[in-house]
Amino acid sequence: MKAYLTQPLHQAGFQSLPNDAIVFNGERVSRASFVDRVARLASVLRKLGMQTGDRVGMLSLNSHRYMEYLFGVWWGGGAVNPVNIRWSPAEVAYSLDDCDTEILLVDDAFISMVPKLRASSKSLRTVIYAGEGKAPPGTIGYEALLREATPIEDAYRQGDDLAAVMYTGGTTGMPKGVMLSHENLVTNVVNVLISIPRVVGSTALVAAPLFHIGGCGMLLQAVYTLQTIVIVPSFDDTAVLTALQEERVTEVFLVPTMIKRLVDHPRFAEFDTSSLRLMIYGAAPIDSALLTQAVQAFPATKFFQAYGMTECSPAITILPSEAHLPQANPKWQRSAGRPILQAELRIVDDGDNELPVGGVGEIISRGPMVMQGYYNKPQETELALRNGWMHTGDVGYRDEDGFLYVVDRKKDMIVSGGENVYSAEVENAIAQLPEVAMSAVIGIPDEKFGESVHAVIVLRPGAKLTAEQIQAHCRQSIAGYKCPRSVEFRDQIPLSAAGKLVKYELREPYWEGRSRRVN
Repeated sequence: MKAYLTQPLHQAGFQSLPNDAIVFNGERVSRASFVDRVARLASVLRKLGMQTGDRVGMLSLNSHRYMEYLFGVWWGGGAVNPVNIRWSPAEVAYSLDDCDTEILLVDDAFISMVPKLRASSKSLRTVIYAGEGKAPPGTIGYEALLREATPIEDAYRQGDDLAAVMYTGGTTGMPKGVMLSHENLVTNVVNVLISIPRVVGSTALVAAPLFHIGGCGMLLQAVYTLQTIVIVPSFDDTAVLTALQEERVTEVFLVPTMIKRLVDHPRFAEFDTSSLRLMIYGAAPIDSALLTQAVQAFPATKFFQAYGMTECSPAITILPSEAHLPQANPKWQRSAGRPILQAELRIVDDGDNELPVGGVGEIISRGPMVMQGYYNKPQETELALRNGWMHTGDVGYRDEDGFLYVVDRKKDMIVSGGENVYSAEVENAIAQLPEVAMSAVIGIPDEKFGESVHAVIVLRPGAKLTAEQIQAHCRQSIAGYKCPRSVEFRDQIPLSAAGKLVKYELREPYWEGRSRRVN
């Protein structure tokens, strides 16, 4: 058989291993129970109309049911559409309709959004209530469905079969559904495990959101190495430190801002975190001062950085733990590492010509982990996958040792707190205000979030608007993390001869004196 995501559940001994499959909110789920519930959920989804390859969504905080959802959909032959929990109802409805998602699982945190979703979405047909109480009107209770279901056999979808449609920001202002196959996801899991070996049967903490490819990837790596997976609903520094201590966690994936919140916790010294052996971080490079602080706080822990994107399932390069040591070449800590085993990587100019060592250009990659394309967007797929290479939109260079350095973004994208924010989407929201003549949205340095969203506004003659009014307007149409954190008003914005915004000139004062133009 070709690669398939449910394979670990069929491994000899998976169900009989003594360690639990999942720990969540004090509840422990055995391996046998987990596989049984996965097979029951697959049966439920089939009876509710899920056909082979159909997309099923979930709008929820992290939980044991989220993990059952992922594997239950795959077991039943469908494809997952994990919904971004930070989106507005309009954005959620767009993603459901874009890939024809008819079944949606919703937990207590987001059940109040369902009436708006039903009113906005043309595809949504069935809502499963994956919460703790009684199923609200118009929904079906998750636990009741599972109790009445008869487990079914695995559909064994595999290889190039669609496994997931994961939405990421779009340069046109609309999210794009990244189509990932079983082969894509399994390849990345195996390649990362080669670069970052794990101990079978250890304990992994999932604190990053599971709708995000980073959190989902970490989860899959833990499942493939038969670990006990401790899940927290969302990142909370006290909850994470408590879990590390009580469950003797051995590995975790965090973004640097999360690491900082842990080591800065006022009661950090009161928690026993000595079990932690591995910390993987991504979404941004780690600041040297924070790394020093983290290494001192977790002296028994090895640090690895992963660089990638949703379109690559997600990892492209890994910065090994050896590069984080004091005796290592100090410049390596500023790098994103070397390519994973099956990822080819090039630095190219605007004509896709490969540049020599040290040459700065766009980072492109190819390999079996690269997406199938963007759902229902052939033109954007063709542009991104030119000549079989994924064009990342990131700009960087490689040194003589093969390490990759990311220095800027070709796309107008801002990464704030680990989330992608495309400036065009924010500009489109601002443009709805009749008082605005022109706007430019850029990323500026932010100690907490890495980058923050900054809007430069030109008002129409005689018009008046405050920064607070612009921010309030944006919150009505886009997710809160995409809204400008700061606003400045100008008489004009620099334009090129072709009439395009010259954002470099706007960014330059904020990034002056820094070697990187991204955080």
